[in-house]
Amino acid sequence: MSSDTSPSLAEALAAGTVVLDGGMSNQLESAGHDLSDELWSARLLAEQPEAVTEAHLAYFTAGADVAITASYQATFEGFGKRGTGREEAARLLASSVELARAAARQARDAGALRPLWVAASVGPYGAMLADGSEYRGRYGLSVGELERFHRPRMEVLAAAAPDVLALETVPDAEEAAALLRAVRGLGVPAWLSYTVDGRRTRAGQPLEDAFALAAGVDEVIAVGVNCCAPEDAEHAVETAARVTGKPVVVYPNSGEAWDAQARTWKGRATFGAEQVKAWRDAGARLIGGCCRVGPEEIAAIARAL
Repeated sequence: MSSDTSPSLAEALAAGTVVLDGGMSNQLESAGHDLSDELWSARLLAEQPEAVTEAHLAYFTAGADVAITASYQATFEGFGKRGTGREEAARLLASSVELARAAARQARDAGALRPLWVAASVGPYGAMLADGSEYRGRYGLSVGELERFHRPRMEVLAAAAPDVLALETVPDAEEAAALLRAVRGLGVPAWLSYTVDGRRTRAGQPLEDAFALAAGVDEVIAVGVNCCAPEDAEHAVETAARVTGKPVVVYPNSGEAWDAQARTWKGRATFGAEQVKAWRDAGARLIGGCCRVGPEEIAAIARAL
């Protein structure tokens, strides 16, 4: 979390480029934690919160300026399936922000002099289903129904006072519309980040139309893509910058593909730090990595930028 004398994240984006962290799940798995659970990394908010702080700290140490919280798959409904009541679920959601703040304090105590920010992750509806549908969208729910799903946990996360809400891995422009309605009045800025396939959202909408939804939303300080193939990033960055006039956020996967049935990654990594300068030149101001991108790659991005 930034200190009282540090610039806001929006101010920092107006001045230059900010480095995001990498994948939370792969960092936890590399530390030996089992995430074979429908709650994914969110399970550790209850069972091993210190592991979450350690993962955040690894990225701050590597050069990340922003930590994205372990709340991507944390929802009232998901926790409820495991018998966790709403009061405890709300506490766990809020704790995700505090754990990232704790890592920022530790990084500063260790000598980090730059501003450090916390982004509270708001994953898509499909993440709660834990069946890979966040890569498809089209859940059969209306915009109003999706707004009612997202708003309660967004209220809890906003009350924990992160620097920004990360509305991330959104596969469908209709869900983006719901999130943009839900973010109004929360008093916390947000970025909106789609997961894409080529020049369309995962649900098949043209990126121009999808990005345009956020163009006039004052709460949104950046628009872009994450959890996509690295080779899809540059066109998406160019399109988001042109359509919205806002700073662009980009944090793709390693290039490997997730097999939801086998619950494993396949293929080879194609992500390289040499790609990030082209993204920056195209308008990206928040740059990092998503799944399978670890501290070593984030350190390389920080050096490249």
